[in-house]
Formats: sequence, structure tokens, C-alpha cells
Amino acid sequence: MQGGERNTGDPSAQPQSRQDGSYKPKAKSSVARRESEGTVVPENGAQAPGTNAVKKNAAGGKGPCGGHADGAGKREGMAGTTGPNDPGGRRPRDKVRELQRQLWAAAKRAPGRRFHALYDHIGRSDVLQEAWKRVRRNRGAAGIDGQSISDVEQLGVEHFLEELGTELRAGKYRSKVVRRRYIPKADGKKRPLGIPTVRDRVAQMAAKLVLEPIFEADFLPCSYGFRPRRSATMALETLRKAGAKGGHHVLDADIRDYFGSIDHDKLMKLVARRVSDRRVLKLLRQWLEAGVMEDGAVSPTVAGTPQGGVISPLLSNIYLHVLDLLWTRHSAPLGTLVRYADDFVVMCQTRKNCEQAEQRIRVILERLGLELHPDKTRRVELYDGKEGFDFLGCHLHKRMSGALLERRGKRLYFLQRWPSRRSMQHIRQRVRELTPRSRCHADIRDVIADLNPVVQGWGNYFRTGNASRRFNQLDSYVWRRLQHLRVKRKGRNLRPGEAKSWSCDYFWNLGLHRLRGTIRYPEQPFWKGPA
Repeated sequence: MQGGERNTGDPSAQPQSRQDGSYKPKAKSSVARRESEGTVVPENGAQAPGTNAVKKNAAGGKGPCGGHADGAGKREGMAGTTGPNDPGGRRPRDKVRELQRQLWAAAKRAPGRRFHALYDHIGRSDVLQEAWKRVRRNRGAAGIDGQSISDVEQLGVEHFLEELGTELRAGKYRSKVVRRRYIPKADGKKRPLGIPTVRDRVAQMAAKLVLEPIFEADFLPCSYGFRPRRSATMALETLRKAGAKGGHHVLDADIRDYFGSIDHDKLMKLVARRVSDRRVLKLLRQWLEAGVMEDGAVSPTVAGTPQGGVISPLLSNIYLHVLDLLWTRHSAPLGTLVRYADDFVVMCQTRKNCEQAEQRIRVILERLGLELHPDKTRRVELYDGKEGFDFLGCHLHKRMSGALLERRGKRLYFLQRWPSRRSMQHIRQRVRELTPRSRCHADIRDVIADLNPVVQGWGNYFRTGNASRRFNQLDSYVWRRLQHLRVKRKGRNLRPGEAKSWSCDYFWNLGLHRLRGTIRYPEQPFWKGPA
């Protein structure tokens, strides 16, 4: 969530990282090397249809920075304009995406390179336009100035972005304090959110568009949270496969007050390993030290990154990349690290490895000024389904394979997952909020129209696991809530047996979304028994 008051960071929400397209090449070409491997040179004589290649340079060739050679493959129509003559031809190039690809390729080729000319890209009009689109898509509440996204649209988006771009380019931009709001947590406590102004959110998103490709080139595969083309489902699938290959012990770790404990100086040193542009570093420092307004009083920010800020997920990943890197270099034989933002687990094959993993994790976090939560961190034994653990809204537990027991007489256990108890309580609470007794006189189709996005979105997240029983339970719960509304509306006029006519099929025919039968596994099983 970008500055909103609702906790859309809950795993049952759609991951934000899936909304952004990846700027990495999807596959290597048979005639050209990957961008990160250096200059891309097509085969001699290769020429795209309808193009006029510049002499001594093949069409489509790319330079060392990943950009197309000047004039190569340039198309000109009959009117002398660039682009295809056919309306159904190739679309115009996305300059922001091209910039991201070039930055990612340059960072991938030179792991030690520090980028010094980035600030001017943040103030570009096309970058700000793309930043505004993403902030608008993420919605969110107003900051301390009271200006909402709808207010910006009424006053004029172009004027708003022009003023912001002018301030950035002139070096006169100054961030404002964030507004403090609290949202309830699953354990009954409250999580603090820092809500920046819309203006600051757009500026942060523009910086994220420029900086993220550089650090994405360094991030490791064990990190899944708030990254392009990576999701919570991928993290859960990694655990499922590791559990099927001997992972019987898990370190279920929790960092105490992570977002409030990040050391600003250490974080800026980590950013400076890749960024030498002083103006960009000063901009990041502004957002970290913007201060918080609560009940009319402004308090300075000496540590941490505000949850709710657009740039916070990227900065948190940069900070914990130290954990990923040190674990991969020195402790990978102990177990498989799977991290989603500040939530992570380590799956090991033996109890001894799990104990050693906890010791090494504590040492690494101590270097970062962090510590494991003593009450929420625990070691779990999965062997023969003895225990389970919750991760990213799912409960993971080993269950015996009935198919293998029937076919081969073997008792083998595989790691399965389904919605956790808290996730079930949360979705039931949302259904109750949308179906109060006061809505008994409303059109039932309107009630169903409000329920469907909530139920369908929740189901889309959990349908990749072993959630059929929980899906049936929620289908029955939703049906009973709607049936009670019909009974309440009838009141004393309810005829004997009339309530039975309001069955599940009755509401499904009215358009109610049904979870039963929607289970879809993300991958084919890596083991297949004999037919």
C-alpha cells in the first residue's frame, strides 16, 4: 500500500511486485547475447523487415550500456515520421522501461560500479508520469496537507507533475513530514503507518523507478518480497520443494520491530555502495528523516523507515540483502533461506543444522543492529507431520501421501499448505462486515457484488495450495450469511420450508463467486507415480 490506512501488505492481498513488469530479458536470443554480458551484435546481414539499417551497423545492435545504436534500425514512413506505417505494427518504445533495462544491464555487468548521474532521471517528465500512474493505481489516503489523489486530478495532473519536476530539477524539493496512523495487527496490537503526501509519494516512486533496477541486479533468488516478477506464491513453492527433499526442520524467525530499527547511517552506506550521486543520497536522507506528525505534534525520525512510504520496501530489501548475501556465501549448506521482506524462514534437514542456523542468523542481524523476537522465533520439527508453522498467511504442515501408501505401501510425507487460522478469521470478519443484519432489505445482488471481489481475491491467493477444505468452509459460511439476510427480510412472513429454497445454488445463480473447484497448482508435481 502506498500511503493508505489499510494493511494491504497482508499476504492475502495481491502482491504489489506482480503489478510491475520486469525489466529483465525474458530469454536469451539465439543470435544475441544477454544484455548483461556485454555488447549485443546481431548476425551479419540480419535486418528486421521494413527497416533500413545504417551502414556499418546492423539493425537492432546494442551498445555496451544496453541502448540501441544511434540510427540503427530506424523506420521512417512516407510522411517522414518514425514508427510503423501499419496501425497494427510494433508499439512505440517505453522510454522508462528502456532506462530501467539499461540501468539493470549496466549494474549486472559491473557488480562494483557506482552510478553517479541518476538524479536527472528522477525529474524527467516521462518518469514522473509513470510514477503518477502507479501512485494513482495504488490509491491511498492523503498526507498532512490533506491533498488526496482525487484533489490532484481536479486541479490538474499535468500542472501538478510540472511543478514537482521543476522543484526536483532546480534542487528545491523538500519532503514533508508523514502522517501517523495505526492499523490493527492479528495479535491484537497496532502497527504504525507513516503516510506521506501525494507529492512525496510520486517523488518516491520516481526514485524507485530509477534505483530499483540497479539493486535488482544484486538481489539474490532467496528474496521474494516487493520485487518485480516475484511473489509470495514463489516463496511458498520453494519451501514445498525443499520440504519434499528432506527438509524436516524449520527456523521460523521474526525480527523485532524491523521497520523501526533500521539504522539510517548503515542503510545509507549500503545504498552508497551502488549510488555515488550526492543529490540522490540527499533525497533519500530527506525521506528517512522527514519526521512524523501524531496528534498535532511532530517528532523527529532517528531510525527506521516509515511503513506506508513508497520507497520503504526497496530500502528494507537493500538493508536485509546483507543477510541474504552472508547466508548464501557462508551458511547455505545449513539450509534453504526464504525471505519475504522482513519475514523469513530457514528450512534445514537436521535439528543440529537448524540450531546452527539460528546462531548464525543472530550474529548477522547483530551486525545490522537487529535482533530476533524472543517470543515469536521458534524451531519447528516437520518430520512425520509432528508440527507446522505459519508463513505468508498459510499454515504449512507435512501430510502423508495417500496415493503412495495405496500404490506402493510407502509412508511418505509431503509439505502441504492451506489458509492459516488467522487468515480464516480475517476473511470471515470481512464477510461479516459486508453482510450485516441492516442490509437485509438491500438488493441481494448488490450484496453479492460487494462480496465477490473480496472472496475472489482471497481465493486467488490461496488457490495454489491444499485449500479445498477451507474453500468449502468459506463457501458454506458465505451462503449462511446470505441466507440469514433473506430470513431476516421475510421476518414473520417466512413460510415453512421457504428458507430451504435459498440454497447455495440459488445464490450462485445470482452471481455469487464460488471457491469450490478453483484450486490451481502453480507447477506440475515433480514426482509422478505409476499409472
